[in-house]
Amino acid sequence: MNPLGKAPWAMLAELTHACPLRCPYCSNPVELAARSGELGTAEWQRVIEEAAALGVVHAHLSGGEPLLRPDLADIVATAEQEGVYTQLVTSGVGLTERRLGELVASGLRSVQLSVQAATAGESDRIAGRRSFARKERAAALVTARGLPLGLNVVLHRENLDAVGEIIELGLSWGVERIELANTQFYGWGLVNRSALLPTREQLARAEAVVQKYRETTGVELIWVIPDYFDGVPKPCMGGWGAISLTVAPDGRVLPCPAAYDLPLDLPNVRDHALSWIWERSAAFDAYRGTSWMGEPCRSCPRREVDFGGCRCQAYALTGDPTRTDPACALSPDHHLITDLAAGGPWTYRSPAPGRAPAPTDEPVRPPAPSASAEGWSGL
Repeated sequence: MNPLGKAPWAMLAELTHACPLRCPYCSNPVELAARSGELGTAEWQRVIEEAAALGVVHAHLSGGEPLLRPDLADIVATAEQEGVYTQLVTSGVGLTERRLGELVASGLRSVQLSVQAATAGESDRIAGRRSFARKERAAALVTARGLPLGLNVVLHRENLDAVGEIIELGLSWGVERIELANTQFYGWGLVNRSALLPTREQLARAEAVVQKYRETTGVELIWVIPDYFDGVPKPCMGGWGAISLTVAPDGRVLPCPAAYDLPLDLPNVRDHALSWIWERSAAFDAYRGTSWMGEPCRSCPRREVDFGGCRCQAYALTGDPTRTDPACALSPDHHLITDLAAGGPWTYRSPAPGRAPAPTDEPVRPPAPSASAEGWSGL
């Protein structure tokens, strides 16, 4: 049973893992869900209805690239009928005036657009495909419709020094919000960690630039702090199974978007109602609250603030999801983080041998679902 007694208010609906881009920090899992196994239209509509009944009021329609779903407008329409606010999270590739018109007519409320860098050449290089011009056109279409437009930028070694130019780009596109998300080292980000990890000096310079823009512009700037440098772990999604849930393309339900590789029996909406999954499934109860914690978390005064940090990061770095997040300075495994941040040696302990490749200095692109990875030396 859910000991927190709370209902979720947000849902990340990963409609597909297919994507036209091949970003080396991709938040999709290394083992992608095949398109042949994706939920159908009626199944997604049922998920939306069950989510609304459970208490969800905000749905991020994401992927991969959700525009690859021909039934996207039908899914949006169901959410609108159920009183669920929808935000399209997109690369912008494939967003035409006609397609946007269909989505707006169905009830789409806002758009979050990704961009990889401040210039076309750099953005296209990092994305692995010429896409910047389409992103720029997509931004213009969204603002012309009067929809709120947000920008999402994943920051890493190759673009962090241009954070000011990236903010200026967002301002020129008319965005209301810019999320500057320092790379989270899960999935493909972990595989490509050696190529993506910035220096402490880069981060300090970039944060100072962001602060200056916060003082001079009315646009909301969200700075997602990096994992490896502050010694203070981030809260796990506001608490494991506390405020949000993720539904994968194949119907698996996760307490957080990075939990694919954890040793959990992930429930599926094809087998259980969403309410049962939230209230009764072992996966969602696994790390709720604080009773599962060992030391030093159990006696830490911050245990109700950071919830022991990230379970996925603890598992990726130590092989034990119950250990204190090594990002915490109090963790007995903190040396794993400090060695990384200092550029020292590190051995990745794969939690699932044969499934997730070890980190490499040669970045690789995420493959399309069911396809093999292509070698990539672009960074």
